[in-house]
Amino acid sequence: MRKHRFRNSYFISAVSVALVLCLIGLECVLLLSAGALLTRMRENMTITAVLTAEADSTQCARLERMLDASAGYSRYRYVSREDALQEHITSLGEDPTAFLGYNPLSASYEIHPSDAYSNPDSLAVIASQLESLPYVSEVIYPRDLADLMNSNVHDFSFILLGVALTLLLVSMVLIVNTIRLQIYSQRFLINTMTLVGATSWVTRRPFVLKNVLMGFVAGLAALAVLGGMVYYVEHEMGLLLFPLTWQNIAMVAGVVLGSGILITLFASLIATGRYIRMDNNSLYEI
Repeated sequence: MRKHRFRNSYFISAVSVALVLCLIGLECVLLLSAGALLTRMRENMTITAVLTAEADSTQCARLERMLDASAGYSRYRYVSREDALQEHITSLGEDPTAFLGYNPLSASYEIHPSDAYSNPDSLAVIASQLESLPYVSEVIYPRDLADLMNSNVHDFSFILLGVALTLLLVSMVLIVNTIRLQIYSQRFLINTMTLVGATSWVTRRPFVLKNVLMGFVAGLAALAVLGGMVYYVEHEMGLLLFPLTWQNIAMVAGVVLGSGILITLFASLIATGRYIRMDNNSLYEI
């Protein structure tokens, strides 16, 4: 009967730890998703390099080689005069050639900066480099948007970091209390082992090993739940959370499993140490 009760307590503790580890994993997913969203927003900013009327294919090829060789650009697109005219007609619903008699639009390159070069200072440097080219007549980019995004990203990062640290602290407290309550039911066994001369580590070892194993298994269960959630959100709801690269997957798995093992390890050591130091009378008062 006592073994059955202990197994139930152990199972309930494992489920509780798994749920808390799901919360920790969800924090990682949210942080990675926020980072991926900010990267997409930055890389979607467009620098338009308007070419002169005299620009030929050789100069365009030279510009493309420069863009390919630089780490400041994630991608670019050449827009011919005909493409620019068609886009103008599609967006505004009017054809300037109908009353001008010619196409007034120029060929251009739509250039997207990489995430690392999307801050206002880097954008100004990129614009200056492009303007110095003799076959580029004008460079247009959203200066105000870059300033606003840079300011908002800075504030948002601090808020998100504060929320993540708060949730992590709450998660650690919940796991520590769960382990403490689970070991509480074994306080008389711990006291008996101490009375017969068992050393501190011999007394702690079975509880530490069981709870570390529980933390590892709970971490695997939490990862399975998180994997199902991410799959459902991305495939059923059509929302892209973050790139499912091996690096990101390993990061989430490492944080969840590492948290499960380390927190249960320290919680077990602290809880058993408390009951090892207690005298017989104090065991009945708690």
